[in-house]
Amino acid sequence: MPQIQSQKKRVKTNNKRNLAVNSQKSALKTAIKAVLSAVEANDKEAAVAALNTANSKLDKAVAKGIHHKNYATRQKSRLAKAVNSIAA
Repeated sequence: MPQIQSQKKRVKTNNKRNLAVNSQKSALKTAIKAVLSAVEANDKEAAVAALNTANSKLDKAVAKGIHHKNYATRQKSRLAKAVNSIAA
């Protein structure tokens, strides 16, 4: 445990940021899973709606520095390909 006051504050701040980042990552994973489950159910409308939400969350994750831009681009492409495969 740190003895210096500024380091005590950094521990608190780091824990707070860690919780926020983990929450955003979890929400993103949930959004991606929602798209994939809608694709499995062959529900085009739900899949498109879930895709829009997932794309938004991916963009926000990149803007906040949580994920790399190539990760977001790869996921968007993969999800869009899956949604487009429904009733082609």
